[in-house]
Amino acid sequence: MQDPTQQGHVETSIENGLATIQFFHPMSNSLPGKLLAKLAESITEAGNNDEVKVILLKSEGERAFCAGASFDELTSIEDFDTGKKFFSGFANVINAMRKCPKLIIGRVQGKAVGGGVGLASSVDYCFATKHAAVKLSELAVGIGPFVVGPAVERKLGLSGMSELAINANEWRDAQWAESRGLYNHTFDTVEEMDEAIEKLVAQFRKSNPDAMESLKKVFWRGTDDWDNLLIERAELSGRMVLSDFTKNAIAAFKSK
Repeated sequence: MQDPTQQGHVETSIENGLATIQFFHPMSNSLPGKLLAKLAESITEAGNNDEVKVILLKSEGERAFCAGASFDELTSIEDFDTGKKFFSGFANVINAMRKCPKLIIGRVQGKAVGGGVGLASSVDYCFATKHAAVKLSELAVGIGPFVVGPAVERKLGLSGMSELAINANEWRDAQWAESRGLYNHTFDTVEEMDEAIEKLVAQFRKSNPDAMESLKKVFWRGTDDWDNLLIERAELSGRMVLSDFTKNAIAAFKSK
């Protein structure tokens, strides 16, 4: 049986100015380090491609958008450097999205957990279905949403982020996420969501690329320190994941 940390893929397709970056992992689209590295690389490449006017970030399947960190990889971490490297993967993806000169649209078809909420928080405009509930489960497994926290707080505010972080075992529905600004629009069906995405992409195709790039800089104003901040947070998580408390909590959570 293939090592779960080596499973999954990230694929990019470019058509008529739209770069679609799609990721997949058989375990509810969770993200091992290999996929995180490929995601960051793909976002950077699309952002630097002159053929691309806008980027769509999505995951495969009809259920979970992203289950966050790979538990198989978390349980395999035995030293600080390995832990820092793994959590830096999330930092690198968020920073790639932040620094990408192209606007990024998010397509969230189902539940988002932990790092998945971080991804949804880091796109510039986010569509979701009514099934796209959110949860920051990190505290429940002995860590905390340290790396994704700044991105989540930027969208939800400190109150919304802390509500998710503290109530680590509780889901918040898509309507809650929309009312607090994580999702820009929610839809009853995937078909309705995709139709709305197509309309926005068509609008972006007609828009001034320089204006969109300048808007992106305006949206992310005040985050210039994130290159260092998110790596510091990755170090914090990398140390915490080595504790007996966290290892036992992850093992118990994984066995459910």
